[in-house]
Amino acid sequence: MAGYKVAIADGADVIVKIDGDGQMDPGLIMGFVSPILSREADYAKGNRFFDLEEIRAMPKMRIFGNAVLSFITKFSSGYWNIFDPTNGYTAIHRDVAMHLPFEKISRSYFFETDMLFRLNTIRAVVVDVPMDARYGEEVSNLKYSRVLGEFLWKNTINFSKRVFYNYYLRDMSIASIELPLGLGMLIFGLCFGVFHWFDTMQTGTVNSAGTVMLSALPLITGMQLLLAFISQDIRDIPKRSISRKHLYKLQ
Repeated sequence: MAGYKVAIADGADVIVKIDGDGQMDPGLIMGFVSPILSREADYAKGNRFFDLEEIRAMPKMRIFGNAVLSFITKFSSGYWNIFDPTNGYTAIHRDVAMHLPFEKISRSYFFETDMLFRLNTIRAVVVDVPMDARYGEEVSNLKYSRVLGEFLWKNTINFSKRVFYNYYLRDMSIASIELPLGLGMLIFGLCFGVFHWFDTMQTGTVNSAGTVMLSALPLITGMQLLLAFISQDIRDIPKRSISRKHLYKLQ
């Protein structure tokens, strides 16, 4: 982030970040810069999962950890079209970087994931760039067993903030109704069903069909409403780059 500030002050149009672990090929830089210069995207990041043959070179634990973190990050960031969220090979347009709250972005391994959340709050367009990681004898300091809990908690917080910003504070849509209504019905149906199931286990009394339906119907309806919300959230991925909007304003 200190590098971002210096690059912005120096007048850089596109800022590229490469991790210093020797796993990222500098020859791929133009592949990251091109979609930003063409104003198709505001932020480009690497994705090591495009080439299925090359994935075999990745340690199995990293494959599993990245898959789990990628799924969680889709919910928290709102970028359902990207994968490999912890990838440190990135490029960003200066107009976008200038709008980022550097003082709020995580300083830990959660940095790249938190960047995606911050980018969504300003409606930046993010794209994946296929790349192959080069693994040698180095030992990664990132231990998924240690950071999984931290990532899960911070992603949950970011998801809550994003939903509030995008569906209640900045705008409202049918998804703004589907989420609370779906959650409410799902929780009611689950609690009602569990309560009567325990009551049946203790008393031996068989519940009526009406009691079963009073539990099942809210569960099914709530699940359908939540799926509808996710579907709407997927369609709501930012599609028009900030840098393109900025260009139109200048013209």
